[in-house]
Amino acid sequence: MNGTETALNLDPRMPALERCVQRYTLESWAAKQPDKVFAVFQNDEQWTYRDTLREVIRTANALKALGIRQGDRVLCWLPNNSDCLRVWMGINFLGAAYVPINLAYRGNLLSHVIRVSGARLGIIHADLHQRLRDAELSRLEEIVVLGGEGEPVPGLKVHSQEALSSTDETPPALERPIAPWDLQSIIFTSGTTGPSKGVLSSYLHLYSMATAARYLGQDDRYMISLPLFHAGGVMPITAMLVHGGSIALVDAFNTNEFWPTVRKKGITTAMLLGVMGGFLLKRPAGPDDRNHTLRTCTYVPLNETATEFRERFGTEIHTHFNMTEISMPIVSKPNPTALGSAGILRPGAEVRIVDENDCEVPTGTIGQLIVRTDCPWAMNSGYADDAQATNAAWRNGWFHTGDGFWKDAEGNYYFVDRMKDAIRRRGENISSFEVESEVLSHPAVREVAAIAVKSEIAEDEVMVVVSLKEDTSLDPAELIEFLRPRMAHFMIPRYVRVVPALPRTPTEKIEKVKLREQGITADTWDRDAAGIIIKREKIGAPTA
Repeated sequence: MNGTETALNLDPRMPALERCVQRYTLESWAAKQPDKVFAVFQNDEQWTYRDTLREVIRTANALKALGIRQGDRVLCWLPNNSDCLRVWMGINFLGAAYVPINLAYRGNLLSHVIRVSGARLGIIHADLHQRLRDAELSRLEEIVVLGGEGEPVPGLKVHSQEALSSTDETPPALERPIAPWDLQSIIFTSGTTGPSKGVLSSYLHLYSMATAARYLGQDDRYMISLPLFHAGGVMPITAMLVHGGSIALVDAFNTNEFWPTVRKKGITTAMLLGVMGGFLLKRPAGPDDRNHTLRTCTYVPLNETATEFRERFGTEIHTHFNMTEISMPIVSKPNPTALGSAGILRPGAEVRIVDENDCEVPTGTIGQLIVRTDCPWAMNSGYADDAQATNAAWRNGWFHTGDGFWKDAEGNYYFVDRMKDAIRRRGENISSFEVESEVLSHPAVREVAAIAVKSEIAEDEVMVVVSLKEDTSLDPAELIEFLRPRMAHFMIPRYVRVVPALPRTPTEKIEKVKLREQGITADTWDRDAAGIIIKREKIGAPTA
């Protein structure tokens, strides 16, 4: 790689290409440790590094035969399985960009991400591809359907899964070396005052995020329970590839199966977000509580259950603050004791807590966290097809997180609240804008505000406050049924409140602060209390 690195004129702060560019990293480890297991899947299938490289090369050659070239963008709409892993890595092996889609997307939100992606080709699961009938296809021309039989979709050329089953194991040639600053992925993060934004991530951005957790190493096996359309799924896989470790890919977090899976697959580390740790603690205690291989755990947020988790299960606890756009600037030392904190500043990152004019506030004062790094390309490269949002986020040379923080005298950073109107439910960030857009499409709704209200468990529940058009009425249960085919399951409101008019400021903006203060009132309808259950749709389930 030395000649390539010299030709690319790498900054001395950047790692070697075989460390940070996925194609070269995989080739390097496959040569050094070909028989070491890299991936273990839900069905107990295993891939060594040699196997992984072979599968990735075959997939890359199939993609090349479909016309994909270096610099192209490819949609990936697949559940957590071996197909998703080989497609992602096959796309990057060609020097193309991986653009994953949330499995719950449909309707207008699906149309939006397809347009922003700029992709011509999509690799899509059979359970999902018919949703494209109700979406605007923009530049999308062809899809390959995996996991079942593909059916015609108007306006698209539909390929069967054989189109992605090349037997050619010759590494495809590149037009030029893949550089650390090349686009590796576009991962969509929830919008707060507008539609969801596609985060442009370079190879070095994802590498910097993945290596910020300094406690991971070559002997680790990471449980990947978060989806591969989230940074929380992509980042730990990248970390294990960088370190030459291994992963255990499961389709989702499951309270009952967590410890049996850890023991069976020899998992040494995992990420527990939101209520996951609390759910595990609610399981009955037993003599096998410390009979497992889980040495370390990323626990976010760091609340009192983190201490309980460590004491009961004997697992070393770590925490951090991260977003899709940044590269984990705040991380903790092992077993942090400052409950509520996200950790301390890591080497290579710089943060400030500022007021509305980007002026730094005193220690102990709440402000917005802004971030930058000392290495070029170690954070996002902006938002796809959204120069206005990019400029706003990156003003004054710092990335503005939109999150409220304060710092104590010991250098611990504490997350306070989102300074935007985002809602976080069961580990998913939800755009109030997108919820409101769909509710407004109901013929009886005149105006709506979507807000977060506290859940009995943790994080938020979604509440919509609506006013109605003249001479109309609204049954909240009927609204939920109206929204089911239009929205991701986690976005569908739990609470519905109907009011004569929404409160407004003198400039005619809806006063969401006032609505949040009022919270769940006596006239608020509760979907759970009405017995209406909304579940995650199972994608790729075995058929009889």
